[in-house]
Amino acid sequence: MTENTAERTVTTHVVGAGDDAITYDIHGDLTTATADRPALFLFAAPMDAGGLAQLAAQFTDRPVVTYDPRGAGRNPVGTADITVEQHADDLHRVIAALDCGPVDAFGSSGGAVNLLALVTTHPDDVRIAVVHESPLAEVLPDRDAVLEVVAHMKRTYAEQGDGAAMAAFIPFVMLDGPVPDGYLEQPAADPAMFGMSSEDDGTRTNPLLRNMPAIIEYRIDADRLRARGDRLVIAAGVESGDTLPARGARGVAAAIGGTVTDFPSHHGGFADQPGYPGDPAGFAARLREVLG
Repeated sequence: MTENTAERTVTTHVVGAGDDAITYDIHGDLTTATADRPALFLFAAPMDAGGLAQLAAQFTDRPVVTYDPRGAGRNPVGTADITVEQHADDLHRVIAALDCGPVDAFGSSGGAVNLLALVTTHPDDVRIAVVHESPLAEVLPDRDAVLEVVAHMKRTYAEQGDGAAMAAFIPFVMLDGPVPDGYLEQPAADPAMFGMSSEDDGTRTNPLLRNMPAIIEYRIDADRLRARGDRLVIAAGVESGDTLPARGARGVAAAIGGTVTDFPSHHGGFADQPGYPGDPAGFAARLREVLG
């Protein structure tokens, strides 16, 4: 499928088949990619390609690729948990299908974790990797408490469904600082507080919850990441405080002996959304700067 926009053409493609079908979009002309300005692959997880559209629109000087992660967007849905290794293989398959050499890559949130796995297993796929706010427990002093909360969230999802699980997730992801003692002893939040139903509709296809606990408990290979030197940029938003993804970014940087690169705005600062304003233009300017 081809969509003509005022800026450039966007073509949609699929790599793989059946449950392994992954949908991706090419913004612009891949033949314009060069060694010092390669195609730019922008992604998150479980956020689909639409969530990166505003950021993609900021880069008209090179081809941009966005995609829907496994289990999300235009891809097949399912109920089984999704592993980081599956995501990394999907990213590798998309890059191979592009057939334009190594890409520059920006991965945010779960996509940041998947990018860490990609550059570990397929280092030649990526020239520069910008890893934005990876929500990793392993690099945190309160690792066990984080994983306990995630396990509780998964049980809630299995037993009560989507609304109850998301009502547990939202306050947790907004938590500013380490998990406090007794966190799970407090009353469960009412899904209605977040505009969701408490009734269980029986579905278990939520890609966010299918990605946990794998995303949160992924263990980095610090030696391989350290070997990338300045081709690996660990990033966090200046407004993100001590939320889990920002703490995870700082933990990864410390584990590989590096520092965190500041980016404008917050965890989702690459998009401007109603009630959650970001800074796509400022974010893109910073990303362009670190890519060189």
